[in-house]
Amino acid sequence: MAKLSALTTQLKKNFGFNTFKGNQEVIIQNVLDGNDTFVLMPTGGGKSLCYQLPSLVMEGTAIVISPLIALMKNQVDAMRNFSEEDGIAHFINSSLSKQAIDLVKGDILSGKTKLLYVAPESLTKEENIEFLKQVKISFYAVDEAHCISEWGHDFRPEYRRIRPIINEIGVAPLIALTATATPKVQHDIQKNLGMLNATVYKSSFNRANLYYEVRPKTNDVDKDIIKYIRSQAGKSGIIYCLSRKKVEELSETLKMNGVSVLPYHAGMDSAQRSENQDSFLMEKVEVIVATIAFGMGIDKPDVRYVLHYDMPKSLEGYYQETGRGGRDGGEGQCIAFYAYKDLDKLRKFMQGKPVAEQEIGNQLLLETQAYAETSICRRKMLLHYFGEEYLEENCGCCDNCMKPRKFIEGQELLTLALETILQVKEKFKAEHIVDILKGNETSDIKSYQHDELENFAAASDEDESLLHAVIRQAMIACFVSKDIENYGLLKVTARGKAYLKKPEPFPVVKDKEFEEEEEETAVKSSGGTCAADDVLFSILKDLRKKMSKKLEVPPFVIFQDPSLEAMATSYPITLEELQNIPGVGAGKAKRYGDEFLKLIKEHVRENEIIRPEDLRVRTVANKSKLKVSIIQSIDRKIALDDIALSKGLDIGELLDEIEAIVYSGTKINIDYFLEEVMDSDHVDEIFDYFSTAETDKIEPALDELGENDYSETEVRLVRIKFLSEIGN
Repeated sequence: MAKLSALTTQLKKNFGFNTFKGNQEVIIQNVLDGNDTFVLMPTGGGKSLCYQLPSLVMEGTAIVISPLIALMKNQVDAMRNFSEEDGIAHFINSSLSKQAIDLVKGDILSGKTKLLYVAPESLTKEENIEFLKQVKISFYAVDEAHCISEWGHDFRPEYRRIRPIINEIGVAPLIALTATATPKVQHDIQKNLGMLNATVYKSSFNRANLYYEVRPKTNDVDKDIIKYIRSQAGKSGIIYCLSRKKVEELSETLKMNGVSVLPYHAGMDSAQRSENQDSFLMEKVEVIVATIAFGMGIDKPDVRYVLHYDMPKSLEGYYQETGRGGRDGGEGQCIAFYAYKDLDKLRKFMQGKPVAEQEIGNQLLLETQAYAETSICRRKMLLHYFGEEYLEENCGCCDNCMKPRKFIEGQELLTLALETILQVKEKFKAEHIVDILKGNETSDIKSYQHDELENFAAASDEDESLLHAVIRQAMIACFVSKDIENYGLLKVTARGKAYLKKPEPFPVVKDKEFEEEEEETAVKSSGGTCAADDVLFSILKDLRKKMSKKLEVPPFVIFQDPSLEAMATSYPITLEELQNIPGVGAGKAKRYGDEFLKLIKEHVRENEIIRPEDLRVRTVANKSKLKVSIIQSIDRKIALDDIALSKGLDIGELLDEIEAIVYSGTKINIDYFLEEVMDSDHVDEIFDYFSTAETDKIEPALDELGENDYSETEVRLVRIKFLSEIGN
């Protein structure tokens, strides 16, 4: 306990507090111990102290990477208030003159400065990198770390460059902090910062003092807001709008109606923004109308209401913004005005962006829509989104709990939904499942022949909104999970499968009816291969697992999943047929094929399966020539980049061809090339990884090995060596 009491002494000395909040103490100790640290702490939980206190205790200067100039200024002022020395904290950003920057650098080099705040854009400047190389850095802190993730609500591409720059300046312990992150975003942050092994501290996301409500957004929304503000006379509030234009318009409307208000958005002059922010903090005005540019890191404890004129683009954004209310533990009313057409407008804005970006954006908007329209506890739904289970049946602090709607029995509909998800092999989104149950003959339904399913039109008499509500509530009950990385495909959990075996009552509340417009939803196929015979595929996987244990090689060395899927589709029963399966050449067929063929024959006979004779993979003659030519070139020990050049391929395309060769069972030796381009220790490390890996996929390998230490090409080269030596 000596360390802990010493920390408490430092807390009292530097900040005047007698005790730490929540996890602060153990987080700070972890930083002091030199460990990478990941902090998930809701707004108002005291994240800043987690790097401020260690910076004062440790030798050197802590680098805090922060996204907003206003936030930096606020934090630096706060630190200087706690210290007798102004030089204790500084920031470097575009707002400073050259003279001011020289003064900052002087304080840092003299050892006065314990905390230096920099924007990621400033961090990337060559002159700043060269300067910081001269500085003893105690640790790096990445604040608002969700900005790193494209799955987050405030993605900033420049944040993606932080890790390489840290490596260039000089490696030191790293602490990443955010007030909002789904499990997906958390992983993305850790991966991008190269801190997958960091100690993670996650506080509860439940803000018990906040009241959540969604109201219909009518043509009288301005009147509704004015009426509400008048009912809250003397209290501070924030109103969020999505566009700068709306901020200006609403601010003017409120001003004309006697509201003490100022606007705030990124299009304003920086001096004006700072002035308006200070006016709000100093209570010169009661209300600020703002875009999401306002509020990040702003510590005004007594914001009594947060209104959303427009629903935000994501639930993370919504949580972050509502979290600015009631930070002192007092009242905090969070009211959002919702109209479906607003979200539809946002979808249209995304058109023309890259497909991947559109997919992410649409997924996030669907979550927002679900939250707005739901009739179940809003707190339960919000916390579920962040991977936290809220067990109370009634939170007593949201509109749905305070005015509960009637429940209907949903056992039959839930059973139908779970069955249908399994019938389509868990490869489709909620919209597609609802289309099947409703009997909607969409182009996708017809192309996948899902109109022939047993459950097609099984719930044709029910409202689509009710079916969506059942699926959503099944997710919260952990019967269904959503694979957000794969376009939101629905999976039935083990709990869901148990429910199917033993169904029980499942009360469901119908979603609220909001203004509806026709929604155009394009359901994309999941892509990739899939087995026609799931039972056989499962049996083949079991056999592969047994063989891998017996032969002491990873399962993927024997046959990859796509090869097993093809076997479970075309039912090969001879060595010749097996060789026509993708990824299976003569070598693999002879080495491993007998047991698989025996099993497939037995399955075909027992189930009286008529095999499709025409399901054979066609090979193109010039491909075969290319394959032979590559093998001959490797035998002559020609460098791979020279082989690629001579064949008119890039190195990635050549590796694709070589991988196809080794996966089909042909043994090749590229040691001569590896000796030229890679360190032998690196080769050994990657080889050892694949010896114990459960999969041969590149991404998990880079995650495990460290994508900053190894390139994708290096991992692929050693994988070729491994597969050739171990599998062929």
